[in-house]
Amino acid sequence: MGASEHLSFCVGARAPTEDTGDASPYKNMKKPFYITTPIYYVNDVPHIGHAYTTVAADILARYKRLQGYEVFFLTGTDEHGQKVQQAADKRGIPPQQHADELVVRFQDLWKRLLISNDDFIRTTEQRHRSVVQTVLKQLWDKDLIYIGMYQGWYCLPDERFWTEEELREGKCPECGRPVDRISEKNYFFKMSQFQKTLQQYIKNHKNFIRPESRRNEVLGFLEKPLGDLCISRPKVRLEWGIPLPFDSDYVTYVWVDALVNYISAMGYSTEPKRFKKWWPVDYHLVGKDILTTHAVYWSTFLRALDLDFPKCLFAHGWWTVDGEKMSKSKGNVVDPNAIIDELGPDAFRYFLLREVPFGQDGNFSREALIQRYNSDLANDLGNLVSRTLTMIEQFSDGIIPQAPFSRTADISNIIQGLRDSLEDVINRLEFHRALGEIWKLVDRINRYIEEMAPWNLAKKTRERERLETVLYTVAEALRFIAIYLSPFMPNTAKEIFHSLGLDPLPPDALSPQVRESALGGAPLAGKHIRKGSALFPRIEKKSGVALQSSTIESASTTSKKSCASIEDFRKLDLRVGKVLSAERITGSEKLLKLIVDLGTEQRQVVAGMAKKYPPETLIHKKVIVVANLKPTRLMGVESQGMILAAGDKEVAALATFLEDVEPGTTIR
Repeated sequence: MGASEHLSFCVGARAPTEDTGDASPYKNMKKPFYITTPIYYVNDVPHIGHAYTTVAADILARYKRLQGYEVFFLTGTDEHGQKVQQAADKRGIPPQQHADELVVRFQDLWKRLLISNDDFIRTTEQRHRSVVQTVLKQLWDKDLIYIGMYQGWYCLPDERFWTEEELREGKCPECGRPVDRISEKNYFFKMSQFQKTLQQYIKNHKNFIRPESRRNEVLGFLEKPLGDLCISRPKVRLEWGIPLPFDSDYVTYVWVDALVNYISAMGYSTEPKRFKKWWPVDYHLVGKDILTTHAVYWSTFLRALDLDFPKCLFAHGWWTVDGEKMSKSKGNVVDPNAIIDELGPDAFRYFLLREVPFGQDGNFSREALIQRYNSDLANDLGNLVSRTLTMIEQFSDGIIPQAPFSRTADISNIIQGLRDSLEDVINRLEFHRALGEIWKLVDRINRYIEEMAPWNLAKKTRERERLETVLYTVAEALRFIAIYLSPFMPNTAKEIFHSLGLDPLPPDALSPQVRESALGGAPLAGKHIRKGSALFPRIEKKSGVALQSSTIESASTTSKKSCASIEDFRKLDLRVGKVLSAERITGSEKLLKLIVDLGTEQRQVVAGMAKKYPPETLIHKKVIVVANLKPTRLMGVESQGMILAAGDKEVAALATFLEDVEPGTTIR
């Protein structure tokens, strides 16, 4: 249903199904939760945009199941229209065969990405076709459809008509391609009749369309007169579609056909009790390119059918690739299968929802992907799991010990606060923040291991109880991390549970009925660990790939560098800094995190000098800081400047001063 990325969202839980006193199979069941992706155009090659929407929907579905909801997660493919017919004709096969052969690309990818959809609907299925015809007949009987002459501009790639005023420089306002002038008889839906009703509803329901910028966009669109919608195509021009129930010489416009999937899959007009249970949908997830069709076309259809509006429609942004829009002609379309082949599904899922706030446009680069993989997954999480299992193996014969003492207060506070903080941000679809909250626990436990130094405790018999407390605390934290990470990275969560000797995670572990036993009292002490291979082996080098955002050139290349002017040098803001604190960055042999006084402010700087200087020897040192560099992240830690030192591949000496100089002094 559309040629690119898609998505939607909503907050709040529906009340349990009303007890009608009958033998309905839906009586006394859990609260229902219905979420959809758009249905993807079968001619498309699945790319990062399709994966983005579908993974986001899957995370929300998995999280709601953990909370004890009965979830129905729908996705599928849009298989009618002129482009499908033309592609099939070009191959010399029937359109249905063409669709049957192409649909598996999406179905196979969703399996590889661990998508837990409950249904996969195809618009060529009879269950869908019959509902589309029922909907059109109902609108016809209500006198909401009429026949008239259409004259306008038609975009074949988008299969949409445009008025003269809507064109941009004579081309399609959506895709920028040339359009064709068409004049023909067609059937129209009286969409304009519902303009004021829709406007008022959007104004009164702030969460109906999100984020707010998209809501304002739709309201702006509705400030202009809303025309009626052409809902048919004559068979003399297009045969591949669902015939109109009141005129067999016409087929249904592909967008009308596609939008009905949200109710046809739930049994509209065929299974009334089932449909009543699930409608209205809780979250429609769509891309911003199909916002108008959902917010306006779909909403007016629903109102015409006397059906409730969706609870929430969330339109997310697009992915660019290295700053450019994805394009087949440019050859920069990101293939999810290739990333899964190399890094696995969990790493790809993590990157998609961690890198960019959901709702905003994002930029994909291989460099960013590898950086996230190495810093967050290999160094932070993977290293934590490996260290934990190794310590339990070495210091406790592979058995998780009982903790004689309570865990530290700040760790308890993080664990206890995770449940509420995650519920809040996930309900708002702030997936990047949810992962950030989980990583606070990952980071804290990594620091806890460094602080407690269990390898030193193991050398002293009198410290045995402290050692056992450390080992138990770390293992317990890993269990919590796995539970909360499971919607995002299901395979990783399973591996962590397995490695801790635990049974599989309960499917509704966060529900009020079981969460106390699952999270607080499940037996952990006495479990035999099962150590396996590394979760995320670090990627050290990839051909043709820059693994860091900035590199230092070798001194041997100096002669090849062009000369810099004095104006170039003056662009650098070099200042004296005083090191206030220094500490190692977990998982790195080279990097230190420094807090540096620049006179008027303090900066956090990451420096690669840990092999040369122990952290404590740098305290109060005066250093040279490049203060106007754009902030970057190394090993997941933000660096707000650069400290100058001599050396090529390794630091040979720190650049400093003979005399005492005040912090913040400009260097010329």
